[in-house]
Amino acid sequence: MDIVTLREYCISKKGASESFPFGDDTLVFKVNGKIFALVNLEGNLSINLKCDPAFAIELRERFSSVTPGYHMNKIL
Repeated sequence: MDIVTLREYCISKKGASESFPFGDDTLVFKVNGKIFALVNLEGNLSINLKCDPAFAIELRERFSSVTPGYHMNKIL
Protein backbone atom coordinates (compact mmCIF):
# COMPACT_ATOMS: atom_id res chain seq x y z
CA MET A 1 0.00 0.00 0.00
CA ASP A 2 1.27 3.51 -0.73
CA ILE A 3 0.83 6.61 1.42
CA VAL A 4 -1.81 8.15 -0.85
CA THR A 5 -4.06 5.07 -0.66
CA LEU A 6 -3.45 4.70 3.08
CA ARG A 7 -4.27 8.37 3.73
CA GLU A 8 -7.43 8.22 1.62
CA TYR A 9 -8.60 5.13 3.51
CA CYS A 10 -7.94 6.60 6.98
CA ILE A 11 -9.44 10.00 6.24
CA SER A 12 -12.57 8.34 4.77
CA LYS A 13 -13.57 7.09 8.23
CA LYS A 14 -16.53 8.99 9.66
CA GLY A 15 -15.29 11.92 11.76
CA ALA A 16 -11.61 11.31 10.92
CA SER A 17 -9.07 14.12 10.96
CA GLU A 18 -5.35 14.21 10.30
CA SER A 19 -2.52 16.20 11.84
CA PHE A 20 1.20 16.22 12.63
CA PRO A 21 1.33 16.72 16.43
CA PHE A 22 4.61 14.77 16.78
CA GLY A 23 6.55 16.38 13.92
CA ASP A 24 6.68 16.25 10.14
CA ASP A 25 7.56 12.56 9.95
CA THR A 26 4.50 11.14 11.78
CA LEU A 27 1.03 11.54 10.29
CA VAL A 28 -1.68 11.07 12.91
CA PHE A 29 -5.31 10.16 12.28
CA LYS A 30 -7.96 10.72 14.93
CA VAL A 31 -11.69 10.15 15.34
CA ASN A 32 -13.43 12.28 17.96
CA GLY A 33 -10.04 13.47 19.20
CA LYS A 34 -8.71 9.93 19.81
CA ILE A 35 -5.77 8.57 17.82
CA PHE A 36 -6.48 5.45 15.78
CA ALA A 37 -3.47 5.47 13.44
CA LEU A 38 0.11 6.73 13.37
CA VAL A 39 1.93 6.64 10.03
CA ASN A 40 5.71 6.85 9.78
CA LEU A 41 6.52 8.97 6.73
CA GLU A 42 10.31 8.66 7.05
CA GLY A 43 12.01 5.60 5.57
CA ASN A 44 9.87 2.53 4.91
CA LEU A 45 6.15 3.18 5.15
CA SER A 46 4.77 1.78 8.37
CA ILE A 47 1.57 2.25 10.33
CA ASN A 48 0.68 1.76 13.97
CA LEU A 49 -3.02 0.98 14.51
CA LYS A 50 -5.19 0.67 17.58
CA CYS A 51 -6.48 -2.86 17.89
CA ASP A 52 -8.19 -5.15 20.35
CA PRO A 53 -5.33 -6.95 22.16
CA ALA A 54 -6.71 -10.45 21.49
CA PHE A 55 -7.20 -9.70 17.80
CA ALA A 56 -3.69 -8.24 17.63
CA ILE A 57 -2.26 -11.55 18.87
CA GLU A 58 -4.24 -13.40 16.20
CA LEU A 59 -2.96 -11.03 13.50
CA ARG A 60 0.67 -11.46 14.65
CA GLU A 61 0.25 -15.25 14.48
CA ARG A 62 -1.13 -15.06 10.93
CA PHE A 63 1.07 -12.35 9.41
CA SER A 64 4.81 -11.98 10.00
CA SER A 65 4.68 -8.30 9.03
CA VAL A 66 2.37 -7.48 11.97
CA THR A 67 4.50 -6.64 14.97
CA PRO A 68 3.61 -5.26 18.40
CA GLY A 69 4.00 -1.54 18.98
CA TYR A 70 5.49 -1.74 22.47
CA HIS A 71 5.84 2.04 22.66
CA MET A 72 2.05 2.31 22.38
CA ASN A 73 1.19 -0.05 25.25
CA LYS A 74 -0.57 1.69 28.08
CA ILE A 75 -0.82 0.21 31.53
CA LEU A 76 -3.84 1.48 33.45
